[in-house]
Amino acid sequence: MLSRKNKLLLMKIVSLFSVVRGYNIPIIVLAQYLSAIFILAPEKRALSVLLDFNLFIIVLASSLTIASGYIINNFYDSKKDLINRPNKSMLDRLVSQKTKLNVYFTLNFIVAFLAFFVSWRAVLYFSVYIFLIWFYSHKVKKYPIIGNLMAAFMAVLPFFAILLYYKNLYEVIFAHATFLYLLLLIREMIKDLENIRGDLANDYKTIPIIYGEAVSKKIITALTIFTVVPVYVLIEIYNVGYMDIYFYICLIILIFFLLYLWKSETKGQFLLLHNVLKFLIVAGVFCIVLIDPSVLWHGRNLLLQ
Repeated sequence: MLSRKNKLLLMKIVSLFSVVRGYNIPIIVLAQYLSAIFILAPEKRALSVLLDFNLFIIVLASSLTIASGYIINNFYDSKKDLINRPNKSMLDRLVSQKTKLNVYFTLNFIVAFLAFFVSWRAVLYFSVYIFLIWFYSHKVKKYPIIGNLMAAFMAVLPFFAILLYYKNLYEVIFAHATFLYLLLLIREMIKDLENIRGDLANDYKTIPIIYGEAVSKKIITALTIFTVVPVYVLIEIYNVGYMDIYFYICLIILIFFLLYLWKSETKGQFLLLHNVLKFLIVAGVFCIVLIDPSVLWHGRNLLLQ
């Protein structure tokens, strides 16, 4: 049996895990490594990529930066989350705001220290990334359009850290990034519809609050239609191997997504749409392997053929 003190410590650890959304970070780590293996450095064997110390430092620094970003975002959103996510908010409040800030600054210091092992450019990159996350959480996220655009952009930034490391500027990479960015942007706008009560109570100027839900749905519809462009480019112009199956399935799911969107009115319905997008994003991470599974055994630069 655990003592009361140990139970309290365990609950605080669980609370901090919830604050940093520890369940999301392994997916981001996996996405970075799979992107490096199958898209950015397909000429190398998977094992050589996995054993690259500098890449490991970049992935670790990215993970800690994202964790600190979740903390500062949670810090500023504590009142809003009481309305939008009451159960999660009560769990998160087991850790004091002071402790959250201490962990936030500690993680950022560790990130800067780790980046020095790679290069001064890595230090500069992560310093800018940390600042942008704070600036977004403190100021930008309360404003319509620019808040959504910046949120989606910062979610894609960890992949640019890998891109800068390998210095591979293949056009196919930007096609992948565009598709991911559009899905993330759509998800951010769905979150605005889902969290409208809390945003309204805390004076957040989101698109559905200022322009109405109908306008928000029209913008989401337009963005969803735009996903056809990067999908067409990836399937018809570049060699994405068997990953084209994923993109075809995505388009089918997104059709039903739009049909359900225009029928949705409640928080629960918008939450379902949010989870559908999360599923597509996570599934996309695992489906990167389908580009060319043989890269796992021996590198082959198919993307340049």
